Amino acid sequence: MNFEFPPKDLPAVMRGPRIERRRVMIGGSAFWGTMQDDGRLQLDDGRSVDPTTTTHLPPVNPSKIIAVHISYRSRSIETRNKPQPTEAPTYFTKPPTALNGHGGQILKPEDCQYLNYEGEYAVVIGRTTRNVTPDEAWDCIEGFCCALDMGLQDFRDTDQGSMLRVKGADTLLPIGPGIVRGVNLFEQTLRTYRNGLVVQEAHIGDETIWGPHYVIADIARHITLLPGDVILMGTPCHSRSVDPGDVVECEITGIGRLAGAVVAAPAPRASALGVGAPPTDSPEVRRVALGFDERVPDHLKSNYRAAAQAAPKKT
Repeated sequence: MNFEFPPKDLPAVMRGPRIERRRVMIGGSAFWGTMQDDGRLQLDDGRSVDPTTTTHLPPVNPSKIIAVHISYRSRSIETRNKPQPTEAPTYFTKPPTALNGHGGQILKPEDCQYLNYEGEYAVVIGRTTRNVTPDEAWDCIEGFCCALDMGLQDFRDTDQGSMLRVKGADTLLPIGPGIVRGVNLFEQTLRTYRNGLVVQEAHIGDETIWGPHYVIADIARHITLLPGDVILMGTPCHSRSVDPGDVVECEITGIGRLAGAVVAAPAPRASALGVGAPPTDSPEVRRVALGFDERVPDHLKSNYRAAAQAAPKKT
């Protein structure tokens, strides 16, 4: 059985031609379309629109969203000081209500200090998947998306076991702009930007510990994956907090570039009444939110600091 990443034989989902499908809002209604070589979006009803002036919706409607904790070597070295965090991948889930579209607003509540970015690629399931081998799993993939797995690290002390509020709050999963197939994912580079400056960077084929075929086969041993379900494949090193007014982007060469704007939000009304565990600023929270600068490349650290001054902060 071939578990290697990348595999020797390129799976069909990565063989050309490149096809990108987007879902947009026009006149109060949602429409699907296919990107054209001239940069226009050809809607399924025949109309052609400019995607740069169109409201994007998440190009997925999942029953479940499953995320890999750590699957990049640089992230494992930064957080665990070893190139592989665990013998096998581990997971958490995000609710579908966390979904956000390209160009949307990412809410940072005023009672939280740490809203961290994590640029990732997402795998979209294309068929009902249960009890498959890694080799068979490739045929269960519809395509790939850029994703920003944002996290409110202030809740890590109370939700570390589930990551429910850390990763599950509304708006914390921008995804898109579209679903792409026909691109060799192994040859692509993932970059995350803060106000136009690169703050994460990894060559996917070089850094990935577990490929999507292995992850799908692992999850589908016990959990049925349905068409539209999303698997988030982890992030490279240097996840750090951002502020209202920042623009965060995830770019994957050959796949696309996804953007979201961080916006301040008031603290929830029930929080002011003392309901629930409050956000905390503990050593464990700071360990994850602030990371280990000595274990990440210098240019990412300097870009992150420069990006803090690149745009005025807005609410």
